[in-house]
Amino acid sequence: MSDLFASSEASTSTTSSLFDASPFESVPTFADVEPGEHQRWTTWPAITPTERGPLPWPEWVVTSAGALDTELGILKTGKEADVFLLERAVPDDPEQRTLLAAKRYRDTDHSSFHRSGVYTEGRTTRNTRDARALAKKSGHGRAVAALQWSFAEFDALSRMWELGAPVPYPVQVNGTELLMEFIGDSSGVAAPRLAAVRSDPVELAGLYDQIVDLMRIFAAAGFAHGDLSAYNLLVHEGRVRVIDLPQIVDIIANPQGLDLLHRDCVNICDWFARRRVECDAEELFAEMLAASYA
Repeated sequence: MSDLFASSEASTSTTSSLFDASPFESVPTFADVEPGEHQRWTTWPAITPTERGPLPWPEWVVTSAGALDTELGILKTGKEADVFLLERAVPDDPEQRTLLAAKRYRDTDHSSFHRSGVYTEGRTTRNTRDARALAKKSGHGRAVAALQWSFAEFDALSRMWELGAPVPYPVQVNGTELLMEFIGDSSGVAAPRLAAVRSDPVELAGLYDQIVDLMRIFAAAGFAHGDLSAYNLLVHEGRVRVIDLPQIVDIIANPQGLDLLHRDCVNICDWFARRRVECDAEELFAEMLAASYA
């Protein structure tokens, strides 16, 4: 036994004498800068693989641990969350820069969204402690509710992205913050909502067809958006993108799923009909039902 240790010690001594540590004398750092006002180090390295968007990641996604997140302003305030414009970039590397939409959910004490129960019917919570807290509406339960909304939207975006629906790419979810693809131009100007678009009936008819296509993708997967309107559809470079998916509903598991699907159809057709685009809510609903049972 002693000979074995003696041999090992001799080997270690020999290796140490031959090993040149000079290349490792200077310890590398993430960057020669520190986060400034409205900045933080990227949160990408701190999250688990399941909290990152579906593979393959788009080329524009910045995964470097040396990147900084810089908050550039607010894009939208909502009933349950606010959306901010965020730049994720590696200092002095213009090739690693992207703009993101950061959606931050508020707990129920600070949210004006009071119809959440309509959308969450049929959903389950695996953690029994969380389920009890949600039922009691305790402080922990309110925090869990906010987390559920952010993860529900991340999961919905991930699934719909993989199915080819025109949704923003979900980059990551971290607690109550969801980071996703920014729909707009490189200077940070967001794409307009459909409600703000002024087009002739021919162009609007083309947009309507795109919306029917995206609704069909949802329905074929067994889902309805649940709150679809001209205010959560963006038009960017002639293409429609659908946003605000935390309330996405399973039209079978949710007892009100078919009613919510029907309401989506009515909302869309009412808006387009007022702009002289020929459409029928009941025909659209029938088409979505057929897609869901195909």
